[in-house]
This record gives sequence, C-alpha cells and structure tokens, in this order.
Amino acid sequence: MLVILARRLAQAGLVLLLVALISFAIFRFVGSPVENILGQEATVADRNELIERMGLDDPIPVQYARFVWKALNFDFGISYRTAEPVADLIASRLPATLELAFISALMALAAGILLGIFTAINRGGLLAGFVMTTSLIGVSLPTFLIGVLLIWLFSVELGWLPSFGRGETVKLGFWETGLLTASGLKSLILPAVTLGLYQMTLIMRLVRSEMLEVLRQDFIKFARARGLPERMVYFRHALRNTLVPVTTVAGLQLGSIVAFAIITETVFQWPGVGLMFINAVYFVDIPVMSAYLLLVGTLFVLINLIVDLLYLAIDPRIRDRNLRGG
Repeated sequence: MLVILARRLAQAGLVLLLVALISFAIFRFVGSPVENILGQEATVADRNELIERMGLDDPIPVQYARFVWKALNFDFGISYRTAEPVADLIASRLPATLELAFISALMALAAGILLGIFTAINRGGLLAGFVMTTSLIGVSLPTFLIGVLLIWLFSVELGWLPSFGRGETVKLGFWETGLLTASGLKSLILPAVTLGLYQMTLIMRLVRSEMLEVLRQDFIKFARARGLPERMVYFRHALRNTLVPVTTVAGLQLGSIVAFAIITETVFQWPGVGLMFINAVYFVDIPVMSAYLLLVGTLFVLINLIVDLLYLAIDPRIRDRNLRGG
C-alpha cells in the first residue's frame, strides 16, 4: 500500500508541476506585466527598474522556479484591477464557491444514489420510467438555461427564492458562511440545484446501470435462494458492489462541480472564485486568471488522488493488480 501511495503522490506532483507551468505561461507571456502595472506613460528607467524588481530579466527556468515557490507560499502576485494581493481575493471568495460546490455535490450524490436504486428496483414501473425520462432534462439542457428557467419560475413567477446574491452571511474566524442564516440558505437553493442537476442525473443513471448489472450476478441469485429478504439483497449485497465504480465517478464530478461553478456563479451573481475569474477575463487581470487556473488544477489533482486511494481501499483487487503490474 505504501508503494502505491508513493507512486500516486509522485504522479500527482508531476501533474501539479505541469499545471503550474501552464499557469506560469499565462502569467508571464499573456500580456506584459510591466505595461499592465505602469501603463504607457512610464519612462524607460521606471520600466527597467520594475523588470529588475520582478525578476523578469532572469532566465525562464529561474522565473518558473520562483513562481512555483511563491505559489507554495500562497503568493500569487497583485491584482492588476484592484491592486490587492490575489491570495486575499481568493481567500475572501473561496468559502462561497466551496459551500456551493459541497451542497451541490451532497445533493447530487444523495439524490442520484436513491433515484438510481429506485429506478433499478422498479425498472418496469411508470414512476421509474417518468424519473428516467425527466432526467434527460439534466443531461440535455445547458447549465445556464436551467438556471434562467429556475429563476423565472421560483423567483419571478412564484417569488419564493432570491434570484441572485448569497444572502446574509456569518463570520466564523476566517470563514464566511451563509449556511447559518435563513436568507443564506434560501439564496443557496437555486444555485445548488442548477449546479448539481447534471451530476445528479449522471450518478443516477450510473447507479441504475451498475445495479441492474449486479442484480444479474450469480451471488445475488444465491442470496435469494438462501431466503434472504429482498431489502437485504438490494442494500447489503447489490448496493455495496454497485458503489465501487460510483465512488470514482462521484469523486471526479466533485472537481467538475468546482470548475463548472463559473457558469452558475455568473447566472446567479454568486460571489465566488468563478465569478472572480469571469471578471478577471473581462478586465484582463492576468495574475487572478493564472491563480484561478492553478487553484482549479490543484483541486482536480487532489480529488483524483483521494478517489484513487479510496478506490484501492474499497476494492482490494485493484490494489493487487497495481502491485503486480508495477
């Protein structure tokens, strides 16, 4: 197990270095940092001084190593737009995105597994057929359109839920949360449903497909022949084997939720890092764009690493194949 862990950590480190290289290329070669900071009216002496101070006259490998070292110390430079440290901007907005992503993932996982089990057990029923048919909405419609439709129905027509913003928030140390206020919870419902709907339908269809496949296996027939109750057959034997591939897909979808939050945060004006990135693109704020790419890439790599380790823990056969295959 330690050999596999060391191998996975080495692979994750290499991927992170590649992500950092792409982020560094955006920071260094998209636009001119000197022009963005000083403007066109700066003198040659001012430009040369800033180039020397920023180390832009150093060899590219040296600049890349410095960029990685600063990133490890959470130093992503200064925003060209607000003149604030990028790390402070991310820290102030990251809780909003992580809360939205966590609630969306929790909703998608819980509803997806339950609906997947229901449609598999009752695959010939009318209600299961209706669920499968309506689930096509989550797969077919783009995220921004789902968000607009939900705003029109629940905010404009019914007036039940707010259409934008995060509502009231509470400060808990460095973390600012909206989960402890009524307006914060109400503001979270529509963005969370919009963001998690696609992932929910994907997990539901995967659970249904895997469970139908498991229910055909010989050990399920043997369990029924022993006279075990159907509930025990479904939830103790079939579901346990169904959740092995679902764990991998659900973990990967968590990273997708963080990345796809850009669209949802734009539609609902949710004050997270996704909306911050959209504003950075609009104003060509290169340090913020670069830091966002590095942040999302790091989250993906860490989530994939955790999913790999969980997969090895759940299914010992995978661990044995890894040890034999090298």
